[in-house]
Amino acid sequence: MKKFLFILLAFTGIGASAQTGAVRGRVVDNITEQPLEGATIIFAADSAVTATTNANGDYRLGNLPVGRVTLRVRYMGYETIILPGIDVVSGKDVPADVRMAESYNSLDEVVLTAGPAKDKARNKLAAVSARQVSVEEITKYAGGRSDVARLATNFAGVSAPDDSRNDIVVRGNSPTGLLWRIEGIPVPNPNHFASLGTTGSPVSALNANMMANSDFITSAFPAEYGNALGGVFDIAFRKGNSDNYEYTLAAGAFSGAEAMAEGPMGKEGSFLVNGRYGLAGTVGAGGTSAQPNYADFSFNIDFGKTKVGSFSLFGIAAHSYIDFRGNDVDEDDLFAAKDENMDVVSQFGVIGLTHSAAINDFSSLKTSIGGSFSGNTVEQERIFNYGTPQANPLPYADVDNNEVRFTLSSVYNAKFSNRFTLRGGVMLEQYGLRAKLSSRERQADNDGDGYQDFVNLIDTDEDYTVFQPYAQGQFRLAESLVLNAGLHAQYFSLNEAFVAEPRASLTWNMAPSHSVTFGYGLHHQNVPAPLLFLNQNVNGSLVQTNRDLDLVRSNHYVMGYDFRPGNGWRTKLEVYYQDISNAAVEANSSSYSSLTEGADFGFSIDKFGLVSNGTGHNMGLELTVEKFLSNGWYGLATGSLFEAKYEGSDGIERDSPFNNGYVFNILGGKEFKVGSGRNVIFADSRLSTAGGRHYTPVDLASSQAAGYEILQDDKAFSQQYDAYFRMDLKFGMKLNSRRKKVSHQFYIDLQNVTNNENVFVREYNRLTNRVDQVDQIGFFPDFGYKIQF
Repeated sequence: MKKFLFILLAFTGIGASAQTGAVRGRVVDNITEQPLEGATIIFAADSAVTATTNANGDYRLGNLPVGRVTLRVRYMGYETIILPGIDVVSGKDVPADVRMAESYNSLDEVVLTAGPAKDKARNKLAAVSARQVSVEEITKYAGGRSDVARLATNFAGVSAPDDSRNDIVVRGNSPTGLLWRIEGIPVPNPNHFASLGTTGSPVSALNANMMANSDFITSAFPAEYGNALGGVFDIAFRKGNSDNYEYTLAAGAFSGAEAMAEGPMGKEGSFLVNGRYGLAGTVGAGGTSAQPNYADFSFNIDFGKTKVGSFSLFGIAAHSYIDFRGNDVDEDDLFAAKDENMDVVSQFGVIGLTHSAAINDFSSLKTSIGGSFSGNTVEQERIFNYGTPQANPLPYADVDNNEVRFTLSSVYNAKFSNRFTLRGGVMLEQYGLRAKLSSRERQADNDGDGYQDFVNLIDTDEDYTVFQPYAQGQFRLAESLVLNAGLHAQYFSLNEAFVAEPRASLTWNMAPSHSVTFGYGLHHQNVPAPLLFLNQNVNGSLVQTNRDLDLVRSNHYVMGYDFRPGNGWRTKLEVYYQDISNAAVEANSSSYSSLTEGADFGFSIDKFGLVSNGTGHNMGLELTVEKFLSNGWYGLATGSLFEAKYEGSDGIERDSPFNNGYVFNILGGKEFKVGSGRNVIFADSRLSTAGGRHYTPVDLASSQAAGYEILQDDKAFSQQYDAYFRMDLKFGMKLNSRRKKVSHQFYIDLQNVTNNENVFVREYNRLTNRVDQVDQIGFFPDFGYKIQF
């Protein structure tokens, strides 16, 4: 302890010289995204410290003391923006982009916003069930593993009581209902160890240090979003520093070892690049005895403003692989078994070029072209008659999936007045899917060799198109009343389905601290590809009997009340109902529905000849109480009470596997200044509890006779795992150099400090010949270090 205190004092120092930092960013109109030249950025504690934006809307405000600062942004005819709690460090300029809204009456004095608007989406047409996600939130809260998907599980309406994956379950919907977008381009699963049709996995390929503030939307999305039922995660990349070269080195048990560089490029451009390599397997944090290997590279290049507009190029390349060997598997391994050997490889990539240009004083056009790739291969070997002299290793599963997308997106923004704005555009996605799946799972022994047949289940080489035009307007009917209304359309070439989807929301600001919102949206999404292209043996021929399934349909209804009880506080209450139809179910009477898929690495492989007659509904009540950082402390409490039900072709209403019933989260933290005040010690905590996931009980006698798991389908999801509980504690320190442009950060994140045994799965174990329970990862200490210079 004495040595620790000595080191602490040595870092904090007692000198009187003060180190300073800077904040930089870009100020734009929140609708047209055109730069606002001449906007003034003011240090709230000293109005003499100011900066003014240039013709590109760029600014840099220097000579700021390290630590938390508040800035004001002013521009004639626009509402003043307050940026509270910006964490200024000595090691790098802090990015802070600003989107400003024009005042309702341009003759009025500028109106100050009542505290931070972090609870509002960057997309000003997203008025209900939406909020911004900041980079600091991703890295700040305990237990988050610097994973943006895991951060979302702290928000009201989201549940994920599974520490082994980062699937996002929004209001009882399957994780497959989530839409991921990066810089406006829809992408497949942006995670390591991802598989076709899923949206989550154990490890994210999105690097928080690359991100700008982004949007997370859980209901009644604006008209520009389509082909999703449950939610939207709209990820934005930040620009690199256009004034100075800066570097970051970091390492963490879950986030991995990484290096980042950024700086000016050309006259007005910048670059930002980051490479990362995973360390989870090295430190034993993977939930398996096998060694997970993963790496990713991300970049964002801003070419600056030219005579024909602004261009930027962005991308991610991610690779991961893991080799399971049965001889090395422990009994509590989450992903492997002693009688199996398996090699798994996955890749994810996206690259996009964006062009933005002003058409005239009130409108702009933003066009993006991009390509994305997602692939995974699995080679699985099963040792039949394991542990006996007759042991016989045979191929058990072979997977080879490659999905390529080419995307064109063009968005027109126009602000005809401060009371009426319009956004319209088109999204064209061309898919190329090359997928193969062969397996012995659940197959008969037709050739009489004593083993299940190795059957081809998916073998497709398919090209198809998703086309989505849309238009949406914002009407400020009065200073306190705002209407957003629009129409989204979607064409799916595989079944030639065309649908039109109205969207609308109404916001009434009853008083400066009180507002009410109403929202409605009709949404459609295609059934996941692993079900659409599943082969059925019909009279000796392989036929894709599911490929013509209808788009699943969902009506969203939501009402919310937002109250700010004091400066820096926010309370929000929302109630919602979601009516789902056209889900895929079996033609004969059964409990199956496609609404139950998507929370694992694979999909059902024995569901053929499906029809679009399934239904479901989700309803719930959500509460958010948030204390934005001030006076050194912050907090977030969210609670959700909900119901998620579905009906298969047997007409019986059942619990969805995602019907946890309730989710409660309490998060909070405190920062303490030490030394001369430029350094900070911080503590953060998180407590989460949720109802257990519903599951289908095993038919033990039938499983023992067959040698593989057989479930009691007539009792689908009739049982529920024990309630989930987890508590995390995080401690760390931020150190700012007195004389050099260097900053350090250390932390230790004690995850599941109570070592609670949360259930991972109860399933038939073919080796023990009984139903066994496997628990999730217990107590684990995460750690990290970062240096910026």
